[in-house]
Amino acid sequence: MATRREITFHPVGVVRTQAPDEEIRERSQDSEATVEIFPEFREALDGLEGFSHIFVLSFLHKLTPEQTGPLRVKPRRLLRKGFKIEELPLVGVFAIDSPIRPNPIGLSLVRLLRKEGGKLFVLGLDLFDGTPILDIKPYRGDYATDRYELAAWYRELLEKAGEDF
Repeated sequence: MATRREITFHPVGVVRTQAPDEEIRERSQDSEATVEIFPEFREALDGLEGFSHIFVLSFLHKLTPEQTGPLRVKPRRLLRKGFKIEELPLVGVFAIDSPIRPNPIGLSLVRLLRKEGGKLFVLGLDLFDGTPILDIKPYRGDYATDRYELAAWYRELLEKAGEDF
């Protein structure tokens, strides 16, 4: 049986954006932001130029202790598609991309617009100003898949909302 142990991370950078939190929640795909890498980690950016997209792993620092405990929640992102909260199923947090998680770790795939020194200018980052960055990884073609399945509950909700999948 595996034992639990404490894990410690040290941020490598921080998010900088002028957008207020509510705008990030509503329109993150359109939001430009800067990922500022701390000086002691900047040489880790060497060779990143030319990649069109990057994964940004972050610590979701604004979550409250109550938001890091639940294991089942309603997929609230679907509220934007016109659903009422009572129409949404209660599902495990590993089945959705809710920020509510056992460990407040975020994963964002963003477009890398440019790199200037220790700053990465990105599009589509769904993180608030001041969010600590834990790691950056380049997106590669072998991550892509053209064959995937969605859970039946999710497909049904998308169909009800008139969305293609």
